Order: sequence, then structure tokens, then C-alpha cells
Amino acid sequence: MAAKKKWSQDVTEHSDALDLEKNLFEKDDPKAIAQSLKRSAEHSHRKKGTPFQSAMSMLTFYINRAGKGLSQERKDTLERAKDELRVLFDRPKKA
Repeated sequence: MAAKKKWSQDVTEHSDALDLEKNLFEKDDPKAIAQSLKRSAEHSHRKKGTPFQSAMSMLTFYINRAGKGLSQERKDTLERAKDELRVLFDRPKKA
């Protein structure tokens, strides 16, 4: 019997989600994560909203779905990637 897919995996694969680099969220460099998300958001035809909104939404979606399964170190890296995304898209840093 095949393993049942989680709804979040289905959303990522079949919705207007971005086409992402493989293992993107496993990278250790927040800037590299942000740069890859920016590239995907600017080149993907599978998105709604602006490239910034799409990139930030995908990152937030991943953080929320991973939930308690993320170590504090991994969560901190991904939160720093949000800051890097804001820099790359010339958006003000969130207070």
C-alpha cells in the first residue's frame, strides 16, 4: 500500500505554489534560501500575487507546516531567510 500524501505536499505540488529548488529548506545559509526563493518567484508561472508575496508565502507555509518538527536552529535560519527576502526585494524590515 502506498503511503498517503499529506495535504501540504499536495498543495505544494498541485496548487499555484512556486517551482522550488530541491531540498531548498534544508540549506544552512539564509541568504541562499532567500535568493533561491526570489529566483523561483520571479521565474515561476505557478504563482499568484507579486514575486515577494509568493516567496514569503512559501517560506511561511513551510515553517508553519514543519511546526514542532523544526529544531530551534533550523527555525532561526528560516526566520533569517525571511529577513534576507525583505532585503532582496527592498522591503522594510519587520519590527
